[in-house]
Amino acid sequence: MDVPFVLSEAQMRRIEPFFPLAHGIPRVDDRRTVSGIANVIKHR
Repeated sequence: MDVPFVLSEAQMRRIEPFFPLAHGIPRVDDRRTVSGIANVIKHR
C-alpha cells in the first residue's frame, strides 16, 4: 500500500515528543503511521 506522506518533516518533528517510547520493540515509521491514519479519516 503506497500512502503519500501527509505531514512534512518539520511537522513530524513538532509532534514527535508525543509519541510513546520504544521499549525493546523496534518502532515502526511514525510518519507513515500518522499519514495512514489521516488518509483513512480523510476518505471516510
